[in-house]
Amino acid sequence: MLVVMKANASEEQVRAVCQKIESFGLRAHSMPGAQRTAIGITGNRGELETGTFEALEGVQEVIKVSKPYKLVSRDVKAEDTIVRFPDSDATIGGNEVAVIAGPCGIESHDQAFAAAERVAKAGARFFRGGAYKPRTSPYAFQGLGELGLQILAEVRERFGLLIVTEAVDHESLALVDDYADVIQIGARNMQNFSLLKAAGRARKPVLLKRGMSATLEEFLMAAEYIMSEGNYNVILCERGVRTFADHTRNTLDLSVVPAVQRLSHLPIIVDPSHGTGKRNKVTPLSRAAVAVGADGLIIEVHHDPDHALSDGSQSLYPDQFDNLMVEVRQIAQVLGRTIADPVAAPAARRHAGAAAD
Repeated sequence: MLVVMKANASEEQVRAVCQKIESFGLRAHSMPGAQRTAIGITGNRGELETGTFEALEGVQEVIKVSKPYKLVSRDVKAEDTIVRFPDSDATIGGNEVAVIAGPCGIESHDQAFAAAERVAKAGARFFRGGAYKPRTSPYAFQGLGELGLQILAEVRERFGLLIVTEAVDHESLALVDDYADVIQIGARNMQNFSLLKAAGRARKPVLLKRGMSATLEEFLMAAEYIMSEGNYNVILCERGVRTFADHTRNTLDLSVVPAVQRLSHLPIIVDPSHGTGKRNKVTPLSRAAVAVGADGLIIEVHHDPDHALSDGSQSLYPDQFDNLMVEVRQIAQVLGRTIADPVAAPAARRHAGAAAD
């Protein structure tokens, strides 16, 4: 159920409605919009009497939400969510197409800094790199753990890049929440419901990757788990699904971008690196992702991909990333959107926390 407040409703009236909802043992999710505030109600196991809330001051209407995903839905919030970061003008969602770039895994201080310097100069505003790596083989490189997170924090301090890195379990989630700017939940954990709930109680925005066999509804329901715990700063990511095709690692489903945007207010970005698994396909699919309306790209870049400890075959060389940025910037301009310009000398800056519109 959704309680829509009047455009001139006061903060006190919004609080009163939330308190009324909570008095029934339910959970209130206040989501301010450009014109009015909507309050989602979760936790009810049966029908609620709409008149109970329609009579409250400041309420315009009460709407029954039929979709299984409620907080994710445009029924609750018609305006697009824009995830913002204090002390930075970078956003995910909105007019600017966000670019997140860096190596698959953090291998060393020198490796991380070499990649960070190049992607920052090319115009990326976010740096990706795994401190924890869930791998198919137990013998493959698993990441540096907290040392990797410390290196990522140094990257942020030196280059002013916002940090995106994956949490693989409850223990790593607590550390990632401390060190990173965005918590990534990987494809293998998309339906790890206890981890999703924990991420929903975290302080930082969550980048949720689509599972390898997940339907659109399952993808949105996974985001609902996070939002139901009170974290409304959720970013969706299409990273390819498993099909019978063998010419790519996965099949990148770009059709999910407009499908998500029709149903949900959450931003959606695209990962053409995991989506294809082939270096020569990353730039063409990046162009296509921006053209189809994605809110951002997450791309693997390594200064020496041939010797990378993970996913070297899909990682771009820095010069290739430079060219990619030139091309996607031109496509974004055609669509009336922007991608940050290249910078001569990335400056250090401090940053922590985030909030969404």
